[in-house]
Amino acid sequence: MTSGAPAPRASAAAVAAETVVRENPARTIEVVGRLATTGPDDVDAAVRRARDAQAVWSRQPVPERARLLRVASDLLASDVEALAELMARETGKPLPDCRGEITFSLAVLRWAADRGEALLVDGVTDDEDGRLVRRHRPYGVVGAVTPWNAPVVLAALKVAPALVGGNAIVVKPSPLAPFAVERFVGRMGEVLPEGCLQVVHGHASTATALVGHPGVDRVAFTGGETAGRAIAATAARALTPSLLELGGNDPALVLDDAVLDDGSLERMVMAAFATSGQVCMALKRLYVHRSRYDEVVDGLRAAAGRLLRTGDPLHDGVTMGPVVSEPSARRVEDLVGAARAGGADVTELGSVDPGTDLAAGWFVRPTLVLGASDTDAVVAVEQFGPTLPVLAFDTLDEAVGRANAGDLGLGASVWSADEDRAFAVGARLDAGFTFVNTHNRTGLSLRAPFGGVKRSGWGREYGDEGILEHVQTCVLHAPAAFRAGGRGLGATAYPS
Repeated sequence: MTSGAPAPRASAAAVAAETVVRENPARTIEVVGRLATTGPDDVDAAVRRARDAQAVWSRQPVPERARLLRVASDLLASDVEALAELMARETGKPLPDCRGEITFSLAVLRWAADRGEALLVDGVTDDEDGRLVRRHRPYGVVGAVTPWNAPVVLAALKVAPALVGGNAIVVKPSPLAPFAVERFVGRMGEVLPEGCLQVVHGHASTATALVGHPGVDRVAFTGGETAGRAIAATAARALTPSLLELGGNDPALVLDDAVLDDGSLERMVMAAFATSGQVCMALKRLYVHRSRYDEVVDGLRAAAGRLLRTGDPLHDGVTMGPVVSEPSARRVEDLVGAARAGGADVTELGSVDPGTDLAAGWFVRPTLVLGASDTDAVVAVEQFGPTLPVLAFDTLDEAVGRANAGDLGLGASVWSADEDRAFAVGARLDAGFTFVNTHNRTGLSLRAPFGGVKRSGWGREYGDEGILEHVQTCVLHAPAAFRAGGRGLGATAYPS
């Protein structure tokens, strides 16, 4: 693991440019920590170390690589509380949310170990058509660029499959959430061969240096479209294959027969407002059959009253912290303000923790937006914040058409008492992952591949597909015609 040695400091401006400084978004006067930015020379050194390490690591049998992932998971189990508190301070996510993310990340390591052992074996077919062997070859060095909103699990979803596949990996976390990733990767590195897993820190220039490095053989990125375009362009110039998981403006369709009990409504609320709405697969547009509209709105208000308490993420009972930064807060406030100015009804939800000074951080109260149109920005773009527009529809065809509007297609959900009907409707939606009667994290499964269609990216994480993204299938083939005793084909013949 390395974060590089900083160059000599010449001025205060140079210090700022060469240091990652992160404040607590719940109390912005508190600095969580500082890290030296990794310069181009140090990125180059990290990639070179990774290449040397990968040449040795890839010769380890898959069961041994899997064993070390399990050892790393066991080692990190003693760090859950410390990691969760660190993550809460740097991201603003409530402590139970962070604790859950760390625990799930350990499950990701174990899942990759188990599935890697099952999947990454040679597939041998020896029959009347000949002998065919399918092998799984690692790419080499993976360069991973990860976001701030789920920093550890989104790193683990790249690190674990890459390592079990025989790759080395260099991770660049977001400068808005570098510290939990630094600690997580560092503890993993204690049980892995030196150089197999490293971390570098910085801003866009560090990401460009990593992604564009000629020694990086595959790129894995999760984040927004603007950064994704830059990552994809840099990787394309080097013809480096990439995996991109970008944003989504996820619709949910509540059909006329949906079950609207407390559990369903609470799942909708948390699907929209967990992590203050800063989740790529959060519920961002709620389309409700007109006959159930008032029932849904009333139910959401009541459920939010039970579930949502805005405040300091380290305080007991807080379920919604601040957004990550001042620009994020202003953006969400501008979207909601524009909807209100256009005639929409904006309702604040939940309660405020009495021990929190909301003015001390980047807090945005959660809101429902009622009466907006599909062309209003709060509906048409990904808000990435704690607001949810609720819109009525009359026919199923209308609802599907409105849900499919736009260029994004990450997640979606369908809510119906008839599961077959929900699956049929879900099959019509432009989404890489469609949930049924839930949405967001409550609907994920380690066995289910996750990723987007349209401009929400390409490639998959989770599932067997998430393991296989980090290896290449290579083939050995002896056609029956040319084996001992076979009947050879003519030089210009084609197989039948």
